[in-house]
Amino acid sequence: MRNATIRQLQIFSVAATHLSFARAAEKLHLTHAAISLQIKQLEEVFGAMLFDRIGKRVFLTESGQVLLDHARQILQSLKDADESLMALKGLKGGRVAIAVTSTAEYFAPGLLAEFRQVQADVRVRLLVNNREEVSRLLMSNEVDLAIMGRPPVDMEAQAVNLAPHPLVIIAGADHPLARRARLSFADIANETMIVRESGSGTRLAMEGFFLEHAIKPRIDMEMGSNEAIKQAVVAGLGISFISQHTLGLEYSTGRLAVLKVEGTPVIRRWYLVRHKSKRLTPALGAFWDFVLEFAPGHLKKLA
Repeated sequence: MRNATIRQLQIFSVAATHLSFARAAEKLHLTHAAISLQIKQLEEVFGAMLFDRIGKRVFLTESGQVLLDHARQILQSLKDADESLMALKGLKGGRVAIAVTSTAEYFAPGLLAEFRQVQADVRVRLLVNNREEVSRLLMSNEVDLAIMGRPPVDMEAQAVNLAPHPLVIIAGADHPLARRARLSFADIANETMIVRESGSGTRLAMEGFFLEHAIKPRIDMEMGSNEAIKQAVVAGLGISFISQHTLGLEYSTGRLAVLKVEGTPVIRRWYLVRHKSKRLTPALGAFWDFVLEFAPGHLKKLA
């Protein structure tokens, strides 16, 4: 492996993560042929096949999985070395990669804006996805930290409680239930529900809430974004279980109503999460401390 290049490891890591040479070419701004050539050369250096090619799809071999684990460690070590050297040189910069669940995208940009005012030289990359993918990004060390509703259970994580996360049931402002001062579970049992996709934290919280109260919701639509759900509710297509932090303009302008259902709001928590073995570089440490100090008050304003 002494003859393998860093560039080859970078290309291999991206291709292995996405299990697609085409996606790797797109992300790295290379041609498909260039990706294939570098992988082939790496296989020759390694002396083993790294991918099984079945039709148009590729799959990691056992050797490929072993190499991927080590390649990620090598690339992360290089990144850490870069950050440490910058700190020794007295540079203020650095890089931080953050993943947030799609519900957190409603307040994460505000946090970044405040952070940039005090640490303008730190470059921040923000990725937004559902809970399942955010957990994967953390575990594969593709991001430095995450803001999410529930820490991953299958990794050694350092998770710090940031703030309460209220979840509510909403309807369009002209929905008959919106005028009721108090609603029982029976009142909503037969309502059409518009829900988030499987794998999202909001979906898991909703399923837990209804299971706890022995309600089988009438799920009619599944949508991959909170914005789509809000617009569908405003249009009268059903009601939904959603984070109060996502209501925004539709609620403030009176187009959405929060239903006063017993047992709601359901209070969960927001967490700041990183892998336990993740070393805090100067940039990452500055961002970590900033979020712990600033986020609770920022989120309180949105509740």
